[in-house]
Amino acid sequence: MRDLQLPGRSPVYASEALAATSHPLATAAAVDCLRQGGNAVDAAVTAAFVLAVVEPAMTGIGGDCFAIVGTPDGQLHGLNGSGRAAKAAATGWYVERGIAAIDPYTAHAVTVPGAVAGFDRLIRRFGRRGLAEAVAPAIHYAEAGHAVAPRVATDWAGAVGLLSRDAGAAKHYLPGGKAPGVGDVVRYPALARTLKLIAEKGAAGFYEGEVAEDMVATLAAKGGLLTTDDFAAARADDFVPVSAGYRDWELAELPPNGQGIIALIITNILKQFDIARLDPNGPERLHLEIEAARLAYACRDAYLADPTHMTVPVGALISDAFAAGLAARIDPAHRLADVTPGPVPNSDTVYLTVVDRDRLAVSLIFSIFHTFGSGIATEKTGVLLQNRGACFVVAPGHPNTIDSAKRPMHTIIPAFGLKAGRPTLAFGVMGGAYQAAGHAHVFTNLVDFGMDVQEAIDAPRLFWAADGKTLNAERGLSEATVAGLAARGHSVQRSPEPIGGSQAILIDWQRGVLVGGSDPRKDGLALGY
Repeated sequence: MRDLQLPGRSPVYASEALAATSHPLATAAAVDCLRQGGNAVDAAVTAAFVLAVVEPAMTGIGGDCFAIVGTPDGQLHGLNGSGRAAKAAATGWYVERGIAAIDPYTAHAVTVPGAVAGFDRLIRRFGRRGLAEAVAPAIHYAEAGHAVAPRVATDWAGAVGLLSRDAGAAKHYLPGGKAPGVGDVVRYPALARTLKLIAEKGAAGFYEGEVAEDMVATLAAKGGLLTTDDFAAARADDFVPVSAGYRDWELAELPPNGQGIIALIITNILKQFDIARLDPNGPERLHLEIEAARLAYACRDAYLADPTHMTVPVGALISDAFAAGLAARIDPAHRLADVTPGPVPNSDTVYLTVVDRDRLAVSLIFSIFHTFGSGIATEKTGVLLQNRGACFVVAPGHPNTIDSAKRPMHTIIPAFGLKAGRPTLAFGVMGGAYQAAGHAHVFTNLVDFGMDVQEAIDAPRLFWAADGKTLNAERGLSEATVAGLAARGHSVQRSPEPIGGSQAILIDWQRGVLVGGSDPRKDGLALGY
């Protein structure tokens, strides 16, 4: 339990239902949905649509989603709502034109947005209400307006240059030619109309007709290859989660194309060490964690891809034998010299979780990748488009090379912790490449160090910077910890910004209570009843 004399948040306790999101308006919309008879899936999709309006730098309907649903019978069901490259895309096409990498801020980085298809699939399979009811609060905030929250304003202010480059982005996301400030009321009439088409026609209102045509025309004018047929072919797929044991828990993630298995590799490595005896914020624990992450991310960069293109089986990568071999390479006193992760792109994402009175539980993540995605927005329909295609490489023979109708390696990942075989912890960590390391950090905070969900989220973080070598340390880590890491060969600097964000809900099956936490690095909160 936290020191009540110090600033901080307590976990939220509720007996019937609970929601945790990165924005107060989204959490409130989820709770309203639950009170009106919707279940956890209805509430999660409702909150996600609201986030698409109130956190435009982080997410939008022009992005992708993934989800894991835990049903009351103890089963986990995964959903992959990530989009694909154009059918006309091929590695050779880019090589012939001298394109060695996908520029994140060009039309070539835009893949078909998969989120709307994902939300439609979730509602149809698990929900009680329809897509029209789920999108209604988002329509209200887009049409009537909403006040800009502090973290949202901070992210917005740093993206003026990007948004100014595109006519559609400047039109919809720079009102009066500038980024809105804290408390300013913003409205999106074009996006509201697009959301109404989704309410009226379902997913077809987005993937067919005028909205799809506007997205294709916008991208074609910038040299993009996506067609209306690519949009019409969009679908979300059901995936079976994969898991690995950790102490007396089990950590469940989605299989590729997301990086969930990288979190499993990290925890598989860490369970070879007795980290519970270490200071959770000390250099000994953090050195082991970052070395495990460096080894796991090197595997990610070499092997992770669209599952139909992977050359190494998932089962082999998440096996204890594979992890034991990696763990044996770690020196507790020195940084490894032969493992250097590739450059790490910045990424912005929203994560949310909802559990209802029947203990249907949802872990959902939703993103446009970089801050404001590609920076490309449609002028007519107000859709800001993701740049997830920048996760592809242009390298013939590599499993993650860009190719026809292929899904890219994905950073966003939802997760569940299981105890005694029951879904017990719905959680996720935002922050681009950090997410796999973040899952391991938050999960081991809870399991090894006995932190409650809010403490596990609040604990200071460490991750490497964009150069793939220097470690960014949040201000919550002491100078002694920074010095201890430096003594082990790490280059460490103070992080210029908070690292990621997180939400979590723990189901206390014995007492019939839900315990929620929400990251103070964002504007959101947990709320239940």
